[in-house]
Amino acid sequence: MKTFKTMFQTELKLSLRGMDMLLFAVFMPLTVMALLGMVYGSRPAFDGAGYTFLEQSFGALTTISICAGGVMGLPLVVSDYRDKKILKHFQVTPVSPMMILSVQLTVYALYSLASLILLYLAGAIFFGCQLKGSVLLFTGSYLLVMLSMFSLGLMAGGIAPNPKAASVIACILYFPMLIFSGATLPYEIMPAAFARAADVLPLTQGIKLLKAASLGLPVDKIIMPIILLLALTVVCTGISLKFFRWE
Repeated sequence: MKTFKTMFQTELKLSLRGMDMLLFAVFMPLTVMALLGMVYGSRPAFDGAGYTFLEQSFGALTTISICAGGVMGLPLVVSDYRDKKILKHFQVTPVSPMMILSVQLTVYALYSLASLILLYLAGAIFFGCQLKGSVLLFTGSYLLVMLSMFSLGLMAGGIAPNPKAASVIACILYFPMLIFSGATLPYEIMPAAFARAADVLPLTQGIKLLKAASLGLPVDKIIMPIILLLALTVVCTGISLKFFRWE
């Protein structure tokens, strides 16, 4: 536990100095919320809806930080440490691959949770947003989406041979999901063809789950996303641990 704490404190300080995650995982979601709030205000999501467009988009906005940390940040950090021989030095110590991956996951989870809290406070204070569904169900759904996206990023960083390859893999994963899954461009206003194509993205399933949980939609709308995200988490975590490379 002491080793984990020391590594966590060091990695968090290094991350904060870089400012990248503060910009993309914390300030970017708030900026998107502010823009949507100024454009749509308290307008209902559709005629007769019991929730506003911004309340409908809340679940999607919370995934921006998850996507930034899990799909972009984690692969680049892990591959960079491998390239700089930092991981090789750990190889001759009692520190395991699980410890290294867990520390990185915890750092980016902290960013995601901070972003979630700030989004909720900003939405409630400035735009009157409310959580229509169960807090417990939303929390569980949020943690599942976080774990699935982080496991995807850890897998990419664990198997990428060098930082350039990790960057390419991260970009291929990150930008399509950020743009087309509904995290920034609302899924509901996409053309039908784009929406159907977006359904194959794992983050789209996560956003559907979070929307259903935050709006209190019927349980049958969350079963399939839960199954798919659990399967993704198990597969990616297994690959990360089995094929993790020190150098």
